[in-house]
Amino acid sequence: MELKDLLNQESNNGESSQVKESPLKSLEADLKIYSDSIKEVAVEIMAEGISLYPIFVAHQHEVKLGELILDKDELNTNWTIQASTLEEFVERGIIHPEKKEKFIKQFKEPGDFMCLFVIVPEGANFIFFPYT
Repeated sequence: MELKDLLNQESNNGESSQVKESPLKSLEADLKIYSDSIKEVAVEIMAEGISLYPIFVAHQHEVKLGELILDKDELNTNWTIQASTLEEFVERGIIHPEKKEKFIKQFKEPGDFMCLFVIVPEGANFIFFPYT
């Protein structure tokens, strides 16, 4: 799923004239600021042989998944980012072991796109966002 698919949420009747702005607009703004830092961490995760599949957890509340890399309170932004890996997601049961290969096939080039697990009150989803 792409971030743009989550950003424009239509009302239940599907009329685009009643599109409400998503709080994920602020995530898009923060990702533009965070892009270089996230890419640097992704490259480090891959170069050190930790994982070929870095995943970044974006959230606005406390989450115990991955390692904190960008704190919204310290940076005066809206979203906190934590670095994780496909292996941790499988180990924690977020990605079922039987779905691991399907996830890998869907995974976009980590040098060009950040893989984000976005957590909002309504739920969570994976998105791929291009580095700027």
